Amino acid sequence: MVSMTGKKENMLPASVAIHEVVLRDGIQNEPVPVPTDRKLDLLDGLVRSGVGRIELSSFVNPRLVPQMADAEALWERVERRPGLLLSALVLGEKSLERAIRCRVPHVGIFVSASETHSLRNSNRTVAEAAGEALRLIDRARSRGMQVRAGVMNAFGCAYEGAVPVDRVLGLVDRFMTLSPDEICLADTSGMGYPAQVGEVIARVRAVAGDVSLSLHLHNTRGLGLANLWEALRRGVAIFDTSLGGLGGCPFIPGAKGNIATEDTVHMLHLSHVATGIRLESLVEASRSFESFMKKEFPAMILHLPDSGACES
Repeated sequence: MVSMTGKKENMLPASVAIHEVVLRDGIQNEPVPVPTDRKLDLLDGLVRSGVGRIELSSFVNPRLVPQMADAEALWERVERRPGLLLSALVLGEKSLERAIRCRVPHVGIFVSASETHSLRNSNRTVAEAAGEALRLIDRARSRGMQVRAGVMNAFGCAYEGAVPVDRVLGLVDRFMTLSPDEICLADTSGMGYPAQVGEVIARVRAVAGDVSLSLHLHNTRGLGLANLWEALRRGVAIFDTSLGGLGGCPFIPGAKGNIATEDTVHMLHLSHVATGIRLESLVEASRSFESFMKKEFPAMILHLPDSGACES
């Protein structure tokens, strides 16, 4: 049970878990190759900053996503530290087998609620992808893995527009038959807005019960933090963010990055919501990685004098 703080009509979680995705979603589309050593340096900076959940890789076809080609090497070399949850995204049977061989403790298994995106992303219909996801969840749990089962395009699709909430609920309902550890709703196209986010969360909770709920928010239309705030008011306490605001789906035109970890932590700390993350250290890690990538990151706090950040 999450403890809450604030007025009754505007309750907020007392603490939030940040699920950092820069090493997967953040860099997967970037043209500058990120060597394994640099990934490990970035990981170390995130851990020193207090980030406790990090998505380390995805197990995908390296020809399609070259940045993820070193997934096995990364998992072989990573230090498995107490209190640090490392995870990976898996997309099929072969992908899961690779994760099992790498002793991945926590996997994300997602299905798109959009037929068009599902076909472009996995060459499967929603029904086909859901059937495979259930098999993957069952196998992952049988191997002792923690599983977050997710719905992509839960708040709309760049190809199809509005996505019926009942379609999202149907996928969550099927996931719940296998008792996943977490349900994640992904705004893959960045089309969500606060009133909609609140409604979808309320309806998903009626299906998912007490299972942990997380959100993966993109900032395509500048509403990422507004959507996060609405989710906070609804008691959601796990959020995917990406250092610097990097990221975006390669199969969705115009999809921008995830909400920036720095901006998210800054807002949460000002709102007296704990994250366990040291913001100054996080900004330092982001600036170092920004220099390596030779591009200006979208994060706002990153570019203010002295980071412009306030811890409380």
